[in-house]
Formats: sequence, structure tokens, C-alpha cells
Amino acid sequence: MTAAVTVRVPAKVNVQLAVGPLRPDGFHDLANVFLAVGLYDEVTVAPADELRITCSGPDAGQVPLDRTNLAARAALSLAARHGREANVHIHIAKDIPVAGGMAGGSADGAGALLACDALWGTGASREELLEICAELGSDVPFSLVGGAALGRGRGELLTPLETGGTFHWVFAVADGGLSTPAVYAECDRLRGAGASDIADPEPSAALPAALAAGDAVALAAAASNDLQAAAVSLRPSLAATLAAGSGAGALAAMVSGSGPTTAFLVAGPEEAEKVADVLRSSGTCRAVRVTAGPAAGATVVSLP
Repeated sequence: MTAAVTVRVPAKVNVQLAVGPLRPDGFHDLANVFLAVGLYDEVTVAPADELRITCSGPDAGQVPLDRTNLAARAALSLAARHGREANVHIHIAKDIPVAGGMAGGSADGAGALLACDALWGTGASREELLEICAELGSDVPFSLVGGAALGRGRGELLTPLETGGTFHWVFAVADGGLSTPAVYAECDRLRGAGASDIADPEPSAALPAALAAGDAVALAAAASNDLQAAAVSLRPSLAATLAAGSGAGALAAMVSGSGPTTAFLVAGPEEAEKVADVLRSSGTCRAVRVTAGPAAGATVVSLP
């Protein structure tokens, strides 16, 4: 039997995404409150003659199977640091929407990194893994950590946040994806890229308290996403999805990250099913998923 390691890694929703002005390096400073939710990809890594990637599951055809994939880049980075070849077969079993603003690609990078570390026995410290994650992308460190956290810088500088309960969510999956760089560019265009009155991003004072108390009503009142207007500008049909979920009784209706998945915070499981039923029958989205958070970060679920 071929030795293999499988890691399960969650999706995320941004309950706050405050975007600062455009930086000279082309990025933006963020105040980014992440919450991991119970939609998962599973990344399995096994020894092979060369680096190879396969993918299965919803929208697998949209996932790059070359070295641009964050899972491949994670394996190559860890291998280079430890003086070995990244000769592994990486299989991604997708369940997180692709290009949907839920960090599916970032999840796969974190999952592959943890799986390769376990397979190779590199014994990388948590700090080293997080450093590699930050090099791979802004959302990758949170995919490794999970739970809830405030991200500063590009989102990669994490401070864990306490959660005192379970938050119930409904996600409406749109047809097709949205490019994260295109959404940020549209945000800059709508603001006026050189505008001097764009404030540095600040985390909401109310969000950590709402998370710690497990208070969905307070969380809904404090939630915000500075990229929402840009996502709706690029995909105007999202407005109808947001209206459908709001009309069904969601406490908060927002674009998830850079979209086009939309996220609806609800009071509990019964309310989640009601909102989900309305969204399914609304004709405004391709699929609906019901889940809850917080969820654990990247976790090894099987070893050789």
C-alpha cells in the first residue's frame, strides 16, 4: 500500500474586510477578521516519481494542475528549505467553491504544506510553516490556523480571536468565479485609486466581543466588507442573491471576501434551512451550502 497523508482544511468567511489605500507594491493593508467554516477540501500527498497534481469534486476543471497551484508551490517551497525534491502526487478533493472568495486555493496550499511536512518528517516548526504560508499568499496562514483571527498587513499577520459559540451560515454559490486581483482593482477604480482620503484600515471594536460572546446578532451588526461594492459592480446579479437572502430573514447578507459567493449569517439551524430553501428557489445562484463556524484549521486526518 502506498504511503500517503491526508489533510482536511476549511473554507473561510470574512466577517470584516476593511481595505486600506493602494500601496506602492500593489497590495493593500487590511483589517481582516477571518472565521473558518465547515466546508472542507481534503489534500492527499503520496510519494511519486515527480510532482503531479490531480483534482476531483465540484468545479475541479477550474483548478490549475500545474506549478501555479498553491498546493504545488507549497510542496516546492518546503522541499527547497529542507534540501529535497518535491516528488509527490498531490490530490485535491474539492468541496470549497472555486474562485468563490472562500480561500479554497489558499486552503489547498496550507493542506499540502502540512501533508508534505508529515509525509517527509521534516519537523518544521509552526513558525516556519506560517512563514511559508505567508510567502504563498495572504489567506494561506489563516487556512493553516483556522478558528477565528484578525489579519493585518496583507491579511497574513494573524492574531487569534476567541469564539464563544457556534455561528450558522448559508452560502450561495454563483455561476463562475471572480478574480481577486480584478475585484481589488475595481475597488480602487470605484474609490479613485489615488484618493488621499482613504483611511488606514482599522478592526471593528465590536467584532471580537461578538465572536467571544457567540452573539450572532451583534456579529451581524458589526460585519462589513469593503470589497462588496466592487464585486457587485463586476457581477451585478449578486445584488439579487443578497436581496433574496436578506428577505428570507438572514441577520447579515454579504459578499464573501472578493466573491462571488455570498454569505448569510443566521440565528440558528432552523433559520439556516429556511434561508437556504428560499435561495435555492430564487433562481439567483447555482448552489446553496449550509454550515457553521468556527472550524479547526488544517488537520492531518490520515497518516501512512
